[in-house]
Amino acid sequence: MLKKYSQEVEVRGHLIDSMILTKIFDKIMNQGGEFEILTLDVGKKKKDSSYAKLLVSGKNQQQLEEILDDIHRDGATPKNETEVKLVRALKNMVMPENFYSTTNNDTWVFYHNRWIPVENQMMDKCIVLKGNHAFCVPIRDVKKNDLIVVDEVGVRVEPPQRPRDKANIFAFMGSSSSSERPTQHIAKKVAHDIWTTKKEGGKIIVVGGPAIVHTGAANAVADLIRGGFIHGVLAGNALAVHDIEYATLGTSLGMYVHDATLAKKGHRNHMDTINAVFKSGSIEKMVQNGQLKKGIFYECVKKKIPFVLAGSIRDDGPLPDVITDVVKAQREYKKILKDANMVIMISTMLHSIATGNMLPANVKVIVVDINQPTVTKLMDRGTWQALGIVSDVGAFLPLVSQELKKIKQSQD
Repeated sequence: MLKKYSQEVEVRGHLIDSMILTKIFDKIMNQGGEFEILTLDVGKKKKDSSYAKLLVSGKNQQQLEEILDDIHRDGATPKNETEVKLVRALKNMVMPENFYSTTNNDTWVFYHNRWIPVENQMMDKCIVLKGNHAFCVPIRDVKKNDLIVVDEVGVRVEPPQRPRDKANIFAFMGSSSSSERPTQHIAKKVAHDIWTTKKEGGKIIVVGGPAIVHTGAANAVADLIRGGFIHGVLAGNALAVHDIEYATLGTSLGMYVHDATLAKKGHRNHMDTINAVFKSGSIEKMVQNGQLKKGIFYECVKKKIPFVLAGSIRDDGPLPDVITDVVKAQREYKKILKDANMVIMISTMLHSIATGNMLPANVKVIVVDINQPTVTKLMDRGTWQALGIVSDVGAFLPLVSQELKKIKQSQD
């Protein structure tokens, strides 16, 4: 018998081994609600999905709605297939009240008696219907009269399944972060996952901060690009400046990277570097005229690997290649991230969080940083699928590069 404040919901997927059902139960109980399992069909083989139908109850209608809103993002949707609610935007860049705010999980909307997949999936956007297609759209791209999804009726979310290949680094680590992991063993597994992704035709993007250069890992990243393992680089002004400073002067912020000694008048080296790029006109022209002969961005230019440098208010210069319009920079980031299969985020909290917000949940994300709070913060901001590795990038990335070389040699 149905309780007064109750709703039947259903959820599909790898409910048991991906802990989806457990998360839903926890959220219901944490809000003081109750649940009853009406149907539970568990897949018999590892590739089979499962199905559950639950009766969710609250003390009153408000509590029930809050619970349903919470568990919706874990894939629990009302059993009855109800047409999605649509409201037209009254003006450009203004969404209707109670618009549906997206997650980074695969999403569908029920429209004209069928489930339509939402394209360009990202978190914290709205859903716009155009004909028989649905799209994730940021607020600034909303146009007057766009049909925008409101409420959660007719919207289905499906969290990605847990990786089912035991050799996969994400199956090995899950989504936790710790400094107490065997670094060499993890580096080997990450290298194998990079190798497999490339072998299968996948697209791998690096998001990097200047600590890559400070810690002595620039050569390792350059090796990855030269080896064809990286298909795009996203960063700010600092990584490019210090990479070019290191490549041309041997220093990073005036410190010799090879022995950590300070160069005479080294405090001005990064400014000299910026000046040298301006003299050439761009990083690409600096490579073409022979002034830049090695490094991360040298390899990008030589291998025709696209890169985007997003500016910030703290930048010196910035370099002529830096996009100072943050809206334009974000759009250029999205172009590079389109169809990415793996994103490796290295020692840059702000760029990593920004990039994470643009990724669907089925993209593999590896975050490497010596500060555990940085790794944890990224996952807390919604990029829950990220693998956190708390390690010195100067030690970790060369291990990954060396392992990839060993794999290549064994394949030749």
